[in-house]
Amino acid sequence: MAIGQSITPVKAPALTEQYRQQQGVVVLNFWSTWCKPCIDEIPHFLAAAKKWKDKGVQLWLISQDTDELYENGKLLQFLKNKKWQGARHFWLNETNADYYCPIIDAKWSGAIPSTLVYNRQKNYYRFYEEPLSPEALDAAIEQAFQ
Repeated sequence: MAIGQSITPVKAPALTEQYRQQQGVVVLNFWSTWCKPCIDEIPHFLAAAKKWKDKGVQLWLISQDTDELYENGKLLQFLKNKKWQGARHFWLNETNADYYCPIIDAKWSGAIPSTLVYNRQKNYYRFYEEPLSPEALDAAIEQAFQ
């Protein structure tokens, strides 16, 4: 299975459980195909993942698109067209933001793009409910290692 050629459906509790079990720094970016700021920032997230790969940083791109877009294959086709390699791709199989947002972060309003940076070994957790510049993303990853 080639990276960027598949997308895994996941529920919020399972997503939370999965990232909390990872070694090293995990960057979870919540996005959608209709969100221009989301699409604009993903290339520098992919560049950061490549830059930090040797340190074990993982990038997870979590689509919040509709179940119809996932089920009819248009989300997967979108990913293939973008050629977003170097990340794990998930589709958040949830419809009720009042339910799933607090599972991800207690203060999350549901706005995207949003990013979670996590490092279990350092007990580091930081949630950003805003677009991140390349510099801000690098700083967030550096902080997660301290």
